[in-house]
Amino acid sequence: MGVKATAAAPHRLPVRTLIAASIGNAIEWYDWTVYATFVVYFSTQFFPKEDASLALIQTTATYALAFFFRPLGGWMLGRFADTKGRKAAMILTILLMAGGSMVIGILPTFEQVGWLAPILLLLARIAQGLSLGGEVSNASAYLAEIAPEGYRGRYSAFFYISTGSALLLASLFGVLLATTLSDADLRAWGWRIPFIIGGLLALVGVYLRRNLAETHLFEANKDKARTVHNPLLRSLTHHPKAVAQLVGVTLLSTLTYYTFFSALTPYAVGTHGLPGADVFIALSAGTALFVLLQYPFGALSDRFGRKPQLLVWSAGLALLIIPLSKLITPDAGLPQLLVVFCTGLGLYAMMTCIAPAIMSELFPTELRGTSIGAWYNTTVATFGGTAPLVIATLARWGRSDLFFIYLAVGAAISFVTVLSLRETAHEPLK
Repeated sequence: MGVKATAAAPHRLPVRTLIAASIGNAIEWYDWTVYATFVVYFSTQFFPKEDASLALIQTTATYALAFFFRPLGGWMLGRFADTKGRKAAMILTILLMAGGSMVIGILPTFEQVGWLAPILLLLARIAQGLSLGGEVSNASAYLAEIAPEGYRGRYSAFFYISTGSALLLASLFGVLLATTLSDADLRAWGWRIPFIIGGLLALVGVYLRRNLAETHLFEANKDKARTVHNPLLRSLTHHPKAVAQLVGVTLLSTLTYYTFFSALTPYAVGTHGLPGADVFIALSAGTALFVLLQYPFGALSDRFGRKPQLLVWSAGLALLIIPLSKLITPDAGLPQLLVVFCTGLGLYAMMTCIAPAIMSELFPTELRGTSIGAWYNTTVATFGGTAPLVIATLARWGRSDLFFIYLAVGAAISFVTVLSLRETAHEPLK
């Protein structure tokens, strides 16, 4: 795990290694988020144009369905990482995601090939779902396992520094395309550009990851991992409380993510008719703040513990999400949108900066990749994957406000879950 830093020899962050470990996650989330960000523009490219609202629901349903392949990917690729290595698994996941993104960028439209278009879209999304299911668990385990004692929060912060940077890039593409292309061009072909770029970015990730070293914890436990039979059942029978805690925290984490990074864009643009440029600017500002807060919050958690930040995050969202949602109205301006995105994402940074550490601290090394991959992604599929579909359906019924009540209830559940966590900031990994 490394030697604990001393005052005489302060620890120096291996920045290149941390970037290499996190870059795949950045590309994964860039590709994944581009779909949700631009769905309002390309939904009628893959489904009949006659009913734009129905096309949006069908396209978000494709988005949601692919989420249910994440647990399968998390289990398969997590088990692969536990027995064959974190590095090999992380290279495989980035290639799967990039391939899916490139395919979406060049897919024919419904007018060209009929119902073959949404079928091909679904297959590309399934590949991305499998990929992302493995990437989150394996990159999280890697960052936590290479960190010295007392530095897991800071090392973990790089996970969402990379993710937030990728999300910011996706949002800035939205600003650029929304301000330089006409709405017709954006819907016809402009939305393809960020997908193709996402595919090309994978080459950078593969290049950076090729020389990563395996973690000492994996090397020490790989033989034990290979002798474990039915690892998912073992995680339930030997670590049931850890599984429940992972689900309880992830429930709110995924709802927060998909609310602010995905669902609010079509909600503000499609439901309330707000200018796309204003929404993308506010999202970009909130994302920039989100990235800047990762490392400071990670360092604070190493000093004062994980639980205080998790309690503030969950309680803050439980109390504030409904008032924040009231600021998004048909006549809302950029200042209101900035308050919504910056407040929500500022709170969310308190959790994401330590997410890899929290998840990794719950399970032993021989089960870490499999357990996080399966149970984290099952929760994400159940609550996060359906979030855009739920909000689109509620908007069609004229009751979008109910989604924010749903999020507040999730926040309350996570708050209670956090109370049950043992403080592990100053303990070695199992």
